[in-house]
Amino acid sequence: MKASLIIVAAGAGTRLGSNGPKAFVKVGGRSLIAWTLGVVAAAGSIEEAVIAVPAGFEAPARGAVRAAGLEIPVKIVPGGAERQDSVRIALELTSIEAEIVAIHDAARPFAPPGLFEDCIAAAALHGGAIAAIPVVDTLKRAASGIIGATIPRAGIWHAQTPQAFRRSLLVAGHLRASEAQVTVTDDADLVEREGGKVAIVESSARNLKITTPSDLEIAEAIAAAGSKRRAARRGTP
Repeated sequence: MKASLIIVAAGAGTRLGSNGPKAFVKVGGRSLIAWTLGVVAAAGSIEEAVIAVPAGFEAPARGAVRAAGLEIPVKIVPGGAERQDSVRIALELTSIEAEIVAIHDAARPFAPPGLFEDCIAAAALHGGAIAAIPVVDTLKRAASGIIGATIPRAGIWHAQTPQAFRRSLLVAGHLRASEAQVTVTDDADLVEREGGKVAIVESSARNLKITTPSDLEIAEAIAAAGSKRRAARRGTP
């Protein structure tokens, strides 16, 4: 099933300590938005994209789109104050003919194209789907630095993006949240509040979200390893 894609690229990158928006920070010589667009170009189920960027960064975003060689229509729009605002603004620009809308954070540059395909397919079947990885660490609930309880980790997942939903559910969720002034951290929450079913598509830790300088170091290592593998396949040193 064909889908529209929203790329959330309007984050300021404050926790990363960057001098500019996070989506334009470079990893392995390429900006995060360039990495993401490269993945999108290889995902066959995506028929259009809307990119939410910080106001004033529309031109660099267009340059990244041209460099990626995307063969689908792309719209670029200034994002909002919060992630939820950016998604809502971009959602209004997606085609009403698209049954599925997928959402991905530009700060996750290493999501494989197949993950988009799997989330879109699962959303078509269930109404919604998110990429996620199972929690492997022991979880503790604490107050004032003192542990109050150990939380069983069975059935607990770390939510990631891409996430994909039937457009009607996503629109209804954002409309209700706007009217009730409800703020959430991911779009799956809005769809869940509408009574929609959201399936899990298992991802991997490689699909990390770059938020801190430590995450950036890991991303640089992943990018370098990928460059070595590509060079080895080409037979170059």
